Amino acid sequence: MSRRHAAEKRKILPDPKFGDLVLSKFMNNIMLDGKKSTAEKIVYGALDIIKEKTKQDPRHIFNKAIRRVSPLVEVRGKRVGGANYQVPFQVRGERRYFLACNWIIKAAQDRKGRGTAEKLSYEILEASNGEGNAVKKRESVHKMAEANKAFAHFSRSRRR
Repeated sequence: MSRRHAAEKRKILPDPKFGDLVLSKFMNNIMLDGKKSTAEKIVYGALDIIKEKTKQDPRHIFNKAIRRVSPLVEVRGKRVGGANYQVPFQVRGERRYFLACNWIIKAAQDRKGRGTAEKLSYEILEASNGEGNAVKKRESVHKMAEANKAFAHFSRSRRR
């Protein structure tokens, strides 16, 4: 069953410090219970730590991390004739960004000790270097898709 209309895309305002839409979306992913100012403090704190450590533009490193973590393919369960198959699908641009953000945030939260901003900065730095748990997550998703490549023909739906 499908919707009558596609859900409307909400317009997101760029973040106040850099005027960057990508960063603003990332803040919205971090935000809990509508506490945007807290999310801003965490993200800007993490970017400041990155700037201190690398002496480079933190947005450049952040974007590099997002690119390194973004998955190209993912698997979705599909039921065919009473059996469930993990079918590999290509990931759309918006979903790639969403998954990358979520994996970076989750990996940062799973780290022990320290404040959230510090944990986030470490995870972003590691991801930009192609290391860290977020990058491992991407690689495991790619491996899963590669292993189930034989079921790719199920991705095309048969309508009669």
